[in-house]
Amino acid sequence: MPVLREGADRARLVPHRRLPPASRRRLRILRHADRRALRQVRAAVRPAPHPRSHRPSRLNPGSASWLAALCTSRVLAATWFVAYSAVLPLTQQAWGLSGREAGMIQAAFHLGYLSSLFIVGFIADHFGAKRAYLTTGIAACLSPWAFVLFADGFWSAFWLHAFTGLCQGGTYTPALALINEHVERVRRGRAMGYLIAGSSAGYAISLGVAGLALRFTDWRGALTAVAALPVISWLLGIYVLRGTPNTVHPRPAGEPLLASLPAVWRNRRGMLSIWGYTFHNWELLGMWAWLPAFLTACLVLHGNENPAALALAFAALTYVANIGGSIAGGTMADRWGRTQTILTWSCVSLVLSFSIGWLVALPLALLVALACLYNFAGIADSSTHSLVLAESVPAHYLGVAYAVRSVIGFGSGVVSPVVFGWALDLAGGGRTSADAFAWGIAWSTLGLGALLGPVATWRLRKSSTM
Repeated sequence: MPVLREGADRARLVPHRRLPPASRRRLRILRHADRRALRQVRAAVRPAPHPRSHRPSRLNPGSASWLAALCTSRVLAATWFVAYSAVLPLTQQAWGLSGREAGMIQAAFHLGYLSSLFIVGFIADHFGAKRAYLTTGIAACLSPWAFVLFADGFWSAFWLHAFTGLCQGGTYTPALALINEHVERVRRGRAMGYLIAGSSAGYAISLGVAGLALRFTDWRGALTAVAALPVISWLLGIYVLRGTPNTVHPRPAGEPLLASLPAVWRNRRGMLSIWGYTFHNWELLGMWAWLPAFLTACLVLHGNENPAALALAFAALTYVANIGGSIAGGTMADRWGRTQTILTWSCVSLVLSFSIGWLVALPLALLVALACLYNFAGIADSSTHSLVLAESVPAHYLGVAYAVRSVIGFGSGVVSPVVFGWALDLAGGGRTSADAFAWGIAWSTLGLGALLGPVATWRLRKSSTM
C-alpha cells in the first residue's frame, strides 16, 4: 500500500514496506483510526491524468469533424431533389406525358417542399432543431421509396412527388439552426457556406448516380439507386447528432407559438434580410431554370450536332462553381463582414444578369466560363443571407423566421422563370433560338427583379454593424 511521505519540497507516495518498523506500527493505528482521512490524503496527492488519457469526442458540437459529418448528411439528403429531372425524358416517354404535365410533376415537388419549409420552421422552434432534423429525417428518407414503388402515370407521379417534396424540408432549416447554435461566430459564415455547398454537391452526385445506373437498368432502377442515399443521410445524421444537445429556446411567458409570425414582421432587420434573400432568389432560381436552355441555344448557334446533351454537361459543370461560390462567400463573410459580402457578390451577379444574354455569339469556351462565374457569384451570398437572418432575430423564433423567408423567397423563385419565359416569347425568341436581343431581354428580367436586393442589404448595413 502506498503511504504519504514528506520530503524537502513536496509530498510523495512510497510503498509502506520501505518504512521503518516504528512507522509501520503507526500506520496500522492510522488505518484503523481514520481511513477516510487517509483516502483524502491519497486523492490529494494523486498525479493528474495525462492530457491524452481522456480525449474529447471527435464529434463535439461545432467542431470541424462535426460540421463535416453534418454537411455530408446534407449532401446525401439533397440527392433526391433532382432525381426526377435526371430521368425526366424516360418517364415522359414511358407515361406519355406532355411537356406541361412533366413540368407540373416537378412543380408539385417544389410546392410540397415550400410547404415543408414553412411547417418545419415551427417544429424546430417548438421541439428544437436537433429533434426536428432527426424526426423529419425519417419522412425524408422513406418518402422517395413511395415514388419509386408506386409512381405509374401522371396523377400518381404528381401526388407522390408532391408528397416527397413535403417531406424534404427538415434537412435544411434545422441544419442551419444547428450551425447557428453550435459554431462560433467567427467561422459561422464559412460553416453555413459548407452546408449550402453540400446541396449543390448532392445535386451533382444525384445526376452522376442516376446516369451511371441508367447504363444498367431502367428509370425506376436509377431512382432506386438515388433513393438509397437519403437513407444513408438519416443514419449519418443520427451518428453525428448523438452527442449534440437538443436546445429549445424559451419564449416569453404566455406567448403562443403563432405569435412568432407577427414578431418576425415587426423585426426590421430580420425583414430587410428576408427581402434581400427574396430578390436574390428571383435571380438565382431563374438562372438555374433557364441556363441549360440558354447553353443549348448557344450550341445550336455554333453548329453542335447534339446540343441538348452537351448543354446538360455544361450545366452540370456549373454545380462545381456553385460549391466553390458557397464556400468562398461564407469565408468572406467571416473576414469582411456579412453585408459587405452580400453587396459585393450581388453586384457581380447583377452585371452578368444584364449582360450574358447579349453575349450569345461569344466563343463557346468563354461563354461557359461566364456561366460558371454567374453561378459562382449568384450563390456566393446565399449562405450569408441565411447567416444574417440568424443573427438578426431572437433565437426563440428563428425557425419561424426561416419559414417566412422560405415562403416569400422561394415564391419569388417560382415566379421568375415564368416571367423570363414570357419575356423571351414576347421578344421573339425560343428555347433553341440564338437571337441575342430576345435572350438579352429575358436575362435582364432577372436583373431587374434582383435590383432591390442590394438596396435592402444596404439599408440593413446602415442599421447594424454586420
